[in-house]
Amino acid sequence: MVKVLVTGAAGQVGRELIKLAPAGLEVVGYNSSELDITNAQQVQQMVVEQAPAFIINAAAYTAVDKAEGDAICAYAVNEAGVQNLAQAALILNIPVFHISTDYVFDGTSTAPYKETDPVSPTGVYGASKLAGEQALANSGVKHIILRTSWVFGAEGNNFVKTMLRLGKERDTLGVVADQYGCPTSAASIAKVLWQLAQKYTAEGELLWGIYHFSNSPATTWHGFACEIFKQAVEIGVLDRAPVVNAIKTSDYPTPAKRPAWSVMDGSALENLLGSNVASWQQELSAVLERL
Repeated sequence: MVKVLVTGAAGQVGRELIKLAPAGLEVVGYNSSELDITNAQQVQQMVVEQAPAFIINAAAYTAVDKAEGDAICAYAVNEAGVQNLAQAALILNIPVFHISTDYVFDGTSTAPYKETDPVSPTGVYGASKLAGEQALANSGVKHIILRTSWVFGAEGNNFVKTMLRLGKERDTLGVVADQYGCPTSAASIAKVLWQLAQKYTAEGELLWGIYHFSNSPATTWHGFACEIFKQAVEIGVLDRAPVVNAIKTSDYPTPAKRPAWSVMDGSALENLLGSNVASWQQELSAVLERL
Protein backbone atom coordinates (compact mmCIF):
# COMPACT_ATOMS: atom_id res chain seq x y z
CA MET A 1 0.00 0.00 0.00
CA VAL A 2 1.25 3.49 -0.92
CA LYS A 3 1.89 5.67 2.12
CA VAL A 4 1.27 9.42 2.06
CA LEU A 5 2.30 11.96 4.69
CA VAL A 6 -0.08 14.92 5.06
CA THR A 7 0.98 17.96 7.09
CA GLY A 8 -1.48 20.54 8.41
CA ALA A 9 -4.07 17.79 8.80
CA ALA A 10 -6.28 19.90 11.13
CA GLY A 11 -6.67 22.77 8.64
CA GLN A 12 -9.43 23.35 6.09
CA VAL A 13 -7.73 21.49 3.24
CA GLY A 14 -5.92 19.05 5.53
CA ARG A 15 -9.16 17.71 6.95
CA GLU A 16 -10.62 17.25 3.48
CA LEU A 17 -7.46 15.44 2.34
CA ILE A 18 -7.88 12.94 5.18
CA LYS A 19 -11.63 12.60 4.56
CA LEU A 20 -11.39 12.20 0.78
CA ALA A 21 -8.28 9.99 0.59
CA PRO A 22 -8.68 7.40 -2.19
CA ALA A 23 -8.77 3.69 -1.40
CA GLY A 24 -5.41 1.97 -1.66
CA LEU A 25 -3.49 4.78 0.01
CA GLU A 26 -2.34 4.75 3.60
CA VAL A 27 -2.61 8.36 4.76
CA VAL A 28 -0.65 9.51 7.79
CA GLY A 29 -1.88 12.97 8.80
CA TYR A 30 -0.24 15.29 11.33
CA ASN A 31 -1.53 18.56 12.77
CA SER A 32 0.85 21.33 13.87
CA SER A 33 1.07 20.09 17.46
CA GLU A 34 2.06 16.59 16.26
CA LEU A 35 4.48 17.76 13.58
CA ASP A 36 5.92 21.28 13.72
CA ILE A 37 7.21 21.86 10.20
CA THR A 38 9.36 24.77 11.45
CA ASN A 39 11.47 22.21 13.35
CA ALA A 40 13.89 20.81 10.77
CA GLN A 41 15.11 17.96 12.98
CA GLN A 42 11.59 16.84 13.84
CA VAL A 43 10.52 16.97 10.19
CA GLN A 44 13.51 14.92 9.02
CA GLN A 45 13.04 12.33 11.75
CA MET A 46 9.31 11.94 11.05
CA VAL A 47 9.70 11.73 7.26
CA VAL A 48 12.54 9.19 7.42
CA GLU A 49 10.68 7.15 10.07
CA GLN A 50 7.40 7.06 8.12
CA ALA A 51 9.09 6.70 4.69
CA PRO A 52 6.10 7.89 2.65
CA ALA A 53 5.93 7.69 -1.15
CA PHE A 54 5.23 11.44 -1.22
CA ILE A 55 4.32 14.39 1.02
CA ILE A 56 1.30 16.70 0.73
CA ASN A 57 1.93 19.95 2.58
CA ALA A 58 -1.34 21.55 3.72
CA ALA A 59 0.32 23.35 6.65
CA ALA A 60 0.46 27.14 6.34
CA TYR A 61 0.31 30.41 8.22
CA THR A 62 -2.85 31.89 6.65
CA ALA A 63 -3.82 34.81 8.95
CA VAL A 64 -3.40 37.48 6.26
CA ASP A 65 -3.86 40.58 8.45
CA LYS A 66 -2.10 39.16 11.51
CA ALA A 67 0.93 38.34 9.34
CA GLU A 68 1.61 42.06 8.85
CA GLY A 69 2.73 42.30 12.48
CA ASP A 70 3.92 38.71 12.79
CA ALA A 71 6.31 38.29 9.86
CA ILE A 72 8.74 36.06 11.76
CA CYS A 73 6.05 33.43 12.38
CA ALA A 74 4.62 33.72 8.87
CA TYR A 75 8.05 33.13 7.27
CA ALA A 76 8.91 30.37 9.76
CA VAL A 77 5.90 28.32 8.59
CA ASN A 78 5.47 29.43 4.97
CA GLU A 79 9.16 29.51 3.94
CA ALA A 80 11.37 27.65 6.46
CA GLY A 81 8.71 24.95 7.04
CA VAL A 82 8.47 24.25 3.31
CA GLN A 83 12.28 24.18 3.05
CA ASN A 84 12.41 21.64 5.90
CA LEU A 85 9.92 19.36 4.14
CA ALA A 86 11.83 19.69 0.86
CA GLN A 87 15.15 18.78 2.52
CA ALA A 88 13.57 15.74 4.20
CA ALA A 89 11.95 14.67 0.92
CA LEU A 90 15.33 14.86 -0.83
CA ILE A 91 16.75 12.24 1.54
CA LEU A 92 14.14 9.73 0.33
CA ASN A 93 13.95 11.16 -3.22
CA ILE A 94 10.18 11.66 -2.95
CA PRO A 95 8.02 14.51 -4.32
CA VAL A 96 6.28 17.27 -2.36
CA PHE A 97 2.79 18.53 -3.26
CA HIS A 98 2.39 22.04 -1.85
CA ILE A 99 -0.50 24.54 -1.65
CA SER A 100 0.16 28.18 -2.43
CA THR A 101 -1.95 31.27 -3.04
CA ASP A 102 -3.21 33.97 -5.41
CA TYR A 103 -1.60 36.50 -3.01
CA VAL A 104 1.76 36.00 -4.77
CA PHE A 105 0.35 38.43 -7.38
CA ASP A 106 -0.22 42.16 -6.87
CA GLY A 107 -3.77 42.08 -8.25
CA THR A 108 -3.25 44.78 -10.89
CA SER A 109 -3.97 42.49 -13.87
CA THR A 110 -7.30 42.41 -15.70
CA ALA A 111 -6.73 39.02 -17.37
CA PRO A 112 -6.63 35.71 -15.46
CA TYR A 113 -3.13 35.10 -14.10
CA LYS A 114 -1.09 32.36 -15.78
CA GLU A 115 1.58 30.34 -13.96
CA THR A 116 4.27 32.20 -15.94
CA ASP A 117 3.07 35.72 -15.06
CA PRO A 118 5.38 37.86 -12.91
CA VAL A 119 4.82 37.63 -9.15
CA SER A 120 4.77 40.67 -6.87
CA PRO A 121 3.09 40.13 -3.49
CA THR A 122 1.83 43.24 -1.66
CA GLY A 123 1.88 41.92 1.92
CA VAL A 124 3.74 39.66 4.34
CA TYR A 125 1.43 36.68 3.82
CA GLY A 126 1.86 36.65 0.02
CA ALA A 127 5.59 37.34 0.30
CA SER A 128 6.08 34.49 2.78
CA LYS A 129 4.11 32.09 0.56
CA LEU A 130 6.18 33.13 -2.45
CA ALA A 131 9.36 32.55 -0.43
CA GLY A 132 8.05 29.03 0.28
CA GLU A 133 7.42 28.41 -3.42
CA GLN A 134 10.97 29.54 -4.20
CA ALA A 135 12.48 27.42 -1.43
CA LEU A 136 10.70 24.36 -2.83
CA ALA A 137 11.63 25.14 -6.45
CA ASN A 138 15.30 25.74 -5.52
CA SER A 139 15.59 22.62 -3.34
CA GLY A 140 15.91 20.27 -6.30
CA VAL A 141 13.06 18.07 -5.04
CA LYS A 142 10.30 16.99 -7.45
CA HIS A 143 7.30 19.15 -6.64
CA ILE A 144 3.86 20.44 -7.51
CA ILE A 145 2.92 23.94 -6.32
CA LEU A 146 -0.86 24.36 -6.46
CA ARG A 147 -1.87 28.01 -6.24
CA THR A 148 -5.47 28.51 -5.19
CA SER A 149 -7.78 31.28 -3.98
CA TRP A 150 -10.56 32.30 -1.57
CA VAL A 151 -10.70 28.93 0.23
CA PHE A 152 -13.90 27.95 2.03
CA GLY A 153 -15.28 24.74 3.52
CA ALA A 154 -17.27 23.04 6.25
CA GLU A 155 -14.21 22.93 8.53
CA GLY A 156 -12.20 25.78 10.06
CA ASN A 157 -12.71 29.52 9.79
CA ASN A 158 -13.63 31.04 6.44
CA PHE A 159 -15.77 33.63 4.66
CA VAL A 160 -18.84 31.36 4.37
CA LYS A 161 -18.97 30.70 8.11
CA THR A 162 -18.38 34.39 8.90
CA MET A 163 -21.25 35.42 6.59
CA LEU A 164 -23.62 32.85 8.12
CA ARG A 165 -22.78 34.13 11.61
CA LEU A 166 -23.24 37.78 10.62
CA GLY A 167 -26.41 36.91 8.71
CA LYS A 168 -27.96 35.60 11.93
CA GLU A 169 -26.88 38.69 13.90
CA ARG A 170 -27.56 41.56 11.49
CA ASP A 171 -30.21 42.87 9.11
CA THR A 172 -27.76 44.69 6.84
CA LEU A 173 -24.13 44.07 5.90
CA GLY A 174 -21.53 45.87 3.83
CA VAL A 175 -19.36 43.58 1.70
CA VAL A 176 -16.50 44.56 -0.61
CA ALA A 177 -17.53 44.58 -4.28
CA ASP A 178 -14.35 45.76 -6.02
CA GLN A 179 -12.12 42.72 -5.41
CA TYR A 180 -12.46 39.92 -7.96
CA GLY A 181 -11.54 36.28 -7.50
CA CYS A 182 -12.73 32.69 -7.53
CA PRO A 183 -14.07 31.11 -4.32
CA THR A 184 -12.66 27.60 -4.02
CA SER A 185 -13.81 24.81 -1.75
CA ALA A 186 -11.29 22.97 0.41
CA ALA A 187 -12.85 19.70 -0.78
CA SER A 188 -12.21 20.48 -4.45
CA ILE A 189 -8.57 21.39 -3.66
CA ALA A 190 -8.19 18.06 -1.84
CA LYS A 191 -9.74 16.16 -4.77
CA VAL A 192 -7.35 17.77 -7.26
CA LEU A 193 -4.33 16.99 -5.07
CA TRP A 194 -5.45 13.37 -4.87
CA GLN A 195 -5.93 13.26 -8.66
CA LEU A 196 -2.36 14.51 -9.10
CA ALA A 197 -1.07 12.04 -6.51
CA GLN A 198 -2.88 9.12 -8.15
CA LYS A 199 -1.56 10.12 -11.57
CA TYR A 200 1.95 10.16 -10.09
CA THR A 201 1.57 6.75 -8.38
CA ALA A 202 0.09 5.19 -11.54
CA GLU A 203 2.63 6.63 -13.99
CA GLY A 204 5.66 7.13 -11.72
CA GLU A 205 6.11 10.64 -13.13
CA LEU A 206 4.33 13.98 -13.46
CA LEU A 207 4.83 17.26 -15.29
CA TRP A 208 6.26 18.99 -12.20
CA GLY A 209 6.00 22.69 -11.42
CA ILE A 210 3.39 25.36 -10.64
CA TYR A 211 -0.32 25.01 -11.42
CA HIS A 212 -3.30 27.26 -10.81
CA PHE A 213 -6.54 25.85 -9.49
CA SER A 214 -9.78 27.44 -8.35
CA ASN A 215 -13.48 26.86 -8.80
CA SER A 216 -15.24 29.01 -11.40
CA PRO A 217 -16.57 31.56 -12.36
CA ALA A 218 -14.99 34.79 -11.08
CA THR A 219 -17.04 36.93 -8.70
CA THR A 220 -16.59 39.56 -5.98
CA TRP A 221 -16.83 39.11 -2.21
CA HIS A 222 -20.21 40.86 -2.50
CA GLY A 223 -21.37 38.41 -5.16
CA PHE A 224 -20.13 35.50 -3.07
CA ALA A 225 -21.97 36.80 0.03
CA CYS A 226 -25.25 37.24 -1.86
CA GLU A 227 -25.09 33.64 -3.13
CA ILE A 228 -24.26 32.33 0.36
CA PHE A 229 -27.38 34.00 1.80
CA LYS A 230 -29.59 32.93 -1.13
CA GLN A 231 -28.61 29.26 -0.77
CA ALA A 232 -28.66 29.37 3.06
CA VAL A 233 -32.26 30.61 3.05
CA GLU A 234 -33.29 28.04 0.40
CA ILE A 235 -32.12 25.10 2.53
CA GLY A 236 -33.20 26.58 5.86
CA VAL A 237 -29.76 27.33 7.35
CA LEU A 238 -30.96 30.95 7.74
CA ASP A 239 -34.53 32.17 8.23
CA ARG A 240 -33.98 35.29 6.14
CA ALA A 241 -31.21 36.94 4.15
CA PRO A 242 -29.80 40.25 5.34
CA VAL A 243 -29.53 43.21 2.95
CA VAL A 244 -26.02 43.08 1.48
CA ASN A 245 -24.69 46.51 0.50
CA ALA A 246 -21.82 46.73 -1.99
CA ILE A 247 -18.88 48.68 -0.54
CA LYS A 248 -15.41 49.65 -1.79
CA THR A 249 -12.12 48.29 -0.46
CA SER A 250 -11.38 51.83 0.77
CA ASP A 251 -14.53 51.67 2.96
CA TYR A 252 -13.14 48.64 4.79
CA PRO A 253 -9.45 49.21 5.54
CA THR A 254 -7.46 46.16 6.67
CA PRO A 255 -3.81 45.84 7.84
CA ALA A 256 -2.94 43.80 4.73
CA LYS A 257 -3.60 45.04 1.21
CA ARG A 258 -5.78 42.58 -0.74
CA PRO A 259 -5.29 42.00 -4.48
CA ALA A 260 -8.10 43.72 -6.44
CA TRP A 261 -7.87 40.94 -9.04
CA SER A 262 -7.22 37.33 -7.97
CA VAL A 263 -8.58 35.45 -10.97
CA MET A 264 -6.22 32.70 -12.14
CA ASP A 265 -6.08 30.72 -15.39
CA GLY A 266 -6.41 27.03 -14.51
CA SER A 267 -6.23 25.62 -18.04
CA ALA A 268 -2.77 24.05 -17.62
CA LEU A 269 -4.00 21.84 -14.78
CA GLU A 270 -7.25 21.01 -16.61
CA ASN A 271 -5.17 19.86 -19.60
CA LEU A 272 -2.87 17.80 -17.37
CA LEU A 273 -5.72 16.02 -15.59
CA GLY A 274 -8.22 16.08 -18.44
CA SER A 275 -10.97 17.28 -16.13
CA ASN A 276 -13.28 20.27 -15.87
CA VAL A 277 -13.48 22.55 -12.86
CA ALA A 278 -16.60 22.54 -10.67
CA SER A 279 -18.46 25.79 -10.06
CA TRP A 280 -18.07 27.37 -6.64
CA GLN A 281 -21.88 27.60 -6.44
CA GLN A 282 -22.09 23.77 -6.55
CA GLU A 283 -19.28 23.48 -4.01
CA LEU A 284 -20.99 26.06 -1.76
CA SER A 285 -24.18 24.02 -1.91
CA ALA A 286 -22.29 20.90 -0.72
CA VAL A 287 -20.68 22.85 2.14
CA LEU A 288 -24.01 24.35 3.29
CA GLU A 289 -25.58 20.86 3.26
CA ARG A 290 -22.80 19.66 5.56
CA LEU A 291 -23.16 22.64 7.88
